[in-house]
Formats: sequence, structure tokens, C-alpha cells
Amino acid sequence: MSSPSLRSRRSLSPHPFRKPLAACCGALVLGAPLTACGGASTADPDAEEITVYSADGLKSEKGDGFYDTVFKDFEKKTGIKVHYVESGSGAAVQRLARERANTKADVVVTLPPFIQQADGKGLLDSYRPKGSDQVAAADKDPSGKWTSIVNNYFCFIHHTKELKQAPATWQDLLDPKFKNKLQYSTPGVAGDGTAVLIKALHDFGGKGPALSFLKKLQANNVGPSSSTGQLAPKTDKGELLVANGDVQMNYANMKSMPNQGIFFPAAEPGGRPTTFALPYAAGLVKNAPHSAHAKKFLDYLLSAPVQRQVSAVGGGFTSRKDLKPTDANATALAKIMNGVEIFRPDWNDIDRNLDSYVDAWRTATGS
Repeated sequence: MSSPSLRSRRSLSPHPFRKPLAACCGALVLGAPLTACGGASTADPDAEEITVYSADGLKSEKGDGFYDTVFKDFEKKTGIKVHYVESGSGAAVQRLARERANTKADVVVTLPPFIQQADGKGLLDSYRPKGSDQVAAADKDPSGKWTSIVNNYFCFIHHTKELKQAPATWQDLLDPKFKNKLQYSTPGVAGDGTAVLIKALHDFGGKGPALSFLKKLQANNVGPSSSTGQLAPKTDKGELLVANGDVQMNYANMKSMPNQGIFFPAAEPGGRPTTFALPYAAGLVKNAPHSAHAKKFLDYLLSAPVQRQVSAVGGGFTSRKDLKPTDANATALAKIMNGVEIFRPDWNDIDRNLDSYVDAWRTATGS
């Protein structure tokens, strides 16, 4: 597994937590709009522009995030304007599928298992960006359908004032003191919520024991949440003692939300804490209206100068094996990940069986 990597925030001055955005045609939109909702595509194949559909987390509301910097510099360097459409990982793939007959997006950036889902639906074209030879095999598709541009890791967070010592194991989360003080985002809806299920499947050794535990945990769970980002401020305030998240987002929030701590529960007492990578993976959309420009953009994302900005600007981990960032964010993140066992999920299995896993989780938890 390649070294850690995350979503964007300016060095040691991260932007606030992810907030819900207004929905448009089933997707959430930031930045320049693509077209009016429900309207036909007006994409000019000769226009100096591209459209990027992306999972949230890499763009700052303050305008100082990783995407903000990259989009501005790319336009300045090439003259190609980037139109940005933000949504959840699953929503981005759903929108691509709806628009299959009239493709509007050029590049999609989303998390596993949804990037594999996009590939399985035939929504991606093969392209190996320059620099992708320096990306670990586990973080890219062997046929060139997608490549990690920013890595990230699943985590839990705790309220550090009332809960100074983080829970060491999953079993600790069953303590009655967490009743109505614990919440995780919904598997199958939120990417990080799906990650809760994936980690449980790994740590407990299969679907049966994982779902048995999550059924017990439901006694403490506040209930469903479509947004993981909403849980960080609740944890910081002490409304929640424990929630799920991801390392980059929660690390980035720590300046504005100092009462949250990152932890990784072990499967059993004395065991090593575990997590897995949730990379932001980028792919060229099949029948992209601006394919040539999209390839230039993917090359730019994997270029060494931009990959150094993943930590220095974005507060995350580079996808390239040949780069060893030493900025303050990179040093702090390496400390967070020290001693944590990184496992690799069988993404092909999860892609094939995600619906059945989520259905089984709903049945077990009554959600």
C-alpha cells in the first residue's frame, strides 16, 4: 500500500468542515455551473474548457484549498478553464450514468468503491496520465481506467474534552456511556459510512460477525446521517463523543474544531489499530466532450509540483511513490498514521457485492 494521502486544505490553516450544498439534478454544485438543471448540454468540443465531476473534500469554501489552487494554476498555464461540479461519490457516478447519451463531464474524481462502479458501468475511458508510473499498483486500475490523485484514510474521531482517551477497540464502543453519543454516516449513502462497513468486514473476519457487532452497536447509534462532514462539528461541541470520518478532513478541521481527536479502533484488545486507504481516484469520462484537454488536466494533477501541493496546500498525502514531502502537514499526518496497520480491501469483491452488504447492514440494524 502506498503512503497516506488526503483531501485538500491550506498548510496548517485548513478550511471548515464540509457543509451540505444545494442539490441540482441530483448532484451538488460548486463553482461555475455546467448547464441549467434539466437542460441539454451546450458543450462546445472546441472550447478551451473541461468539466470535472468530483466527490467533495478537495475544494475550500475560502478559496484556498487544493482544487482552488490547482484549477487557477492550470487555467493560467494552459488557458483551459475548469468547470467544477461537486457531489457525493455515489451521486457523481449516478449523474454520469444518467448523462451517458449526452455526456457533459470530462473528468470524474471519486472514492472507492464508486470509481470501480463507474468503470463497471462502462463510464470511463482508458488513459494513463504522465506520472502514473510512480503511483502504486494498488492505487490505480491496471487497464488505465482510473488513477489515484490524492490518498486518504478512514478514521474515527472522539470528543477530546469529555473522552480524553480514545476507545482502543470496537468493543469499547458498546459501552452504555456512548448511548445517543455515537453516530456514523450511512453505508451505501456516504463514502465514509460505507467505509465503516468495510473496516468492520475486515476486522471481524466476514459479514456474519461484522453485522452481528453492528447490530449491537445500534443501541448506541444516534441514527442515520447522509453526510459525514456534519458529524465533525457535533463531535467538537460534545454533542457526540464518537463519530466516523477520514483523516484528511478531520485533520484539516482541527484548527477550527480543536476538540476532536483521530483514532483507529483495533479488532480486539491488544491488537493493532487498522485502517485502509480511500484515495481520490480520477478517470477520463468515456465520450468526454473535451477529451484532449481532460488528458492534459490529468497529466497536470499527477505532475510532481502539483503532487507536492497535496500536503503543503491540501493537508493530504501524495499519490506518487517518488515524492517524500517534508512540509509541516506531511510531518503531522505521518505522526497520526504511525503504528496503524493499513489493509487493502478486495475492491472487486466490494464492487460486486456492495448492494448486498448494504442490504444486510440495513436488515441487521433496522435502518
